[in-house]
Amino acid sequence: MKKLVMSFAALLLVLVGCTNTPTNQQLDEQGTERGEMQHEERMDNGDVEGMEGHMDHNNVPSLQASEGTKELVIPPLLEKQKDAEFDYEVVAQEGAMQFFDGSQTKTYGYNGNFLGKTLQLKEGETVKVKVRNALNEPTTFHWHGLEVPGTEDGGPSDLIQPGESKIVTLKADQSAATLWYHPHPHKSTAEQVFKGLAGMLYVEEKDRVATGLPHNYGVDDIPLIFQDRLFDEHQQLDFEKLMNSDGTIGDVSLVNGTYNPRLTVTQPLMRFRILNGSNARNYTFRLSNNAAFTQIASDGGLLYEPVKTEEITLAPSERAEILIDFSAMDTDKPIAITDEKDNALLPFNLDIDKGKGEKESISWTDDTSVLSEEEKSLPVTKEIELFGMMDRVTINGKKFDPNRIDLRQKKGVSEVWEVYNKPDNMGGMIHPFHIHGTQFKIISRDGREVNPNERGLKDSVLIEPGERVKLLVTFPEEGKYMYHCHILEHEDNGMMGQVEVY
Repeated sequence: MKKLVMSFAALLLVLVGCTNTPTNQQLDEQGTERGEMQHEERMDNGDVEGMEGHMDHNNVPSLQASEGTKELVIPPLLEKQKDAEFDYEVVAQEGAMQFFDGSQTKTYGYNGNFLGKTLQLKEGETVKVKVRNALNEPTTFHWHGLEVPGTEDGGPSDLIQPGESKIVTLKADQSAATLWYHPHPHKSTAEQVFKGLAGMLYVEEKDRVATGLPHNYGVDDIPLIFQDRLFDEHQQLDFEKLMNSDGTIGDVSLVNGTYNPRLTVTQPLMRFRILNGSNARNYTFRLSNNAAFTQIASDGGLLYEPVKTEEITLAPSERAEILIDFSAMDTDKPIAITDEKDNALLPFNLDIDKGKGEKESISWTDDTSVLSEEEKSLPVTKEIELFGMMDRVTINGKKFDPNRIDLRQKKGVSEVWEVYNKPDNMGGMIHPFHIHGTQFKIISRDGREVNPNERGLKDSVLIEPGERVKLLVTFPEEGKYMYHCHILEHEDNGMMGQVEVY
C-alpha cells in the first residue's frame, strides 16, 4: 500500500477535442440496387475509399464557444422515497427545453425535461430503484460502470415498454467512483441519448479514505456532463434527419444541458467530475490560461497516484475527476475550460476569498488499480477485433445477435482480453471499447506500459486504428453482459457482443 500526499500549487482544467471521429454529413442514398451491391463488395474487401457518407476523420466540426450568459445548471440530487417499497424512482419522460430564445426544443429527460438527477450511493450500500418508462417507445435503464448482476444491468434485453415499470436492486459493492446511467435499447440508444437521456451516478466513500478532497456537492464538487448537439433549422433534435451512421457530431456545446454556460467559483480548490456524454465526439480538455490541473480519478475510481497535466482526452462514455487550484492563478484574467482549439466550453466567474486558511493536504491509501507482476504475465485468453464503419461495423466479423453468446468467462476469474482495432483502407476510426459489469485494468498498448492517467480502474478505453490493447478483465457477478463500441451509432448498427459470466 502506498500513501500519497499531495500539496497543490497551480492546477488546470480539461477541454474537449476530437480525433478520428466522424463528421455529421448525411449518408447519400445509393442510386440503384447494383450500386448498393458494389458498395457492400468494396466494404467486404476492406476497400472503403470514395464511400459517400463516411465521416471525414480530419474534418470534425468545431464547437461554438460559450458566451457565458447562463449560470451552469447543477443536476439536483435524487431524493430517497419515504414510506415506499423502493428507495428511488427514475422516470424516462418527454420534455421541452428553451436552448434558444423564442423557441422550444422537444427533448427527453429523467425526472425532468433534459438529462437526469444525480443518484448518490455509498460504498457497500444496497438500494431498490423503481424505473418507469413514460415515453412512447421502449427503453432500458443501464447503470454504466456499476458492477451489478446481469439481471440488473439494463442492457438491450431488459426492455421496458411504454407505461411499464419495474424495481431493480443496485448494490454499490465497489470503490468510490463517478459513474452514469443512460438507455440501452438496441437500435435506439443513440437517438434516446441524443434527445437527453443521461444522468450521473456517484459511488461515494463510506469512510473518508481520501482526506482533503473537496466533497461538498454543487459547491466545490461539481459534475460536468459535456455533450455536443446538432439542431435542425427549426431548432429541434431531429435525430432521424440529422444522424450520421458513423456517429452524430454537432457544433453546439452543452454542459449539464446548459447552452452558453458559465460557472461561478467560490472555493479556491475545485473538484470536477467530467463525463464525455456525447454520441461520438472525443473531447480534449485544457485551461485557457495554459495552467496545469491534477487528475485524481478515472472511470472506476481514484488513480494509484495523482497526475499533473495540462490536458485530458476523453472518448464517449469515459470519465475523469480533476482538481483545479484557482488560488495559484491570476484571477484578473479570464479562465475557462476549453477544447484543443481554444474554444471556451465553460468560462469561470471567480468569486473566491483568497484570505481563507491553508488547504488541507490531500492523501489516500489505495492500490486497488495496481497491476501485479502475475497479472501482467497472464496469457491472452480472449481476442476481440473491432472493424468497420457506418452500418458495416463488426466485432470478430459478426454483428450483434441477442440470441448468441459470443464469449464465456467464470465469475471472479481474471482473464486477459486483447482488443485489436483493425484499420481499413482509409486508415480506420477510433473505437471507444466498453465492457458492462466490470472495471478492468489496462495492461498495455501495443506492448507498451500505459500512461499514468490510465493506471486506474476503467470500463471504457479509447483504441486507435491499428492498435492492440490488453485488458485485465474480472467479473464480480454472474449474468449476461454487453461489450461494444461506445460510438452509439456503431453500437446500434451491431458493433456489440455478449459475454456470459457463470
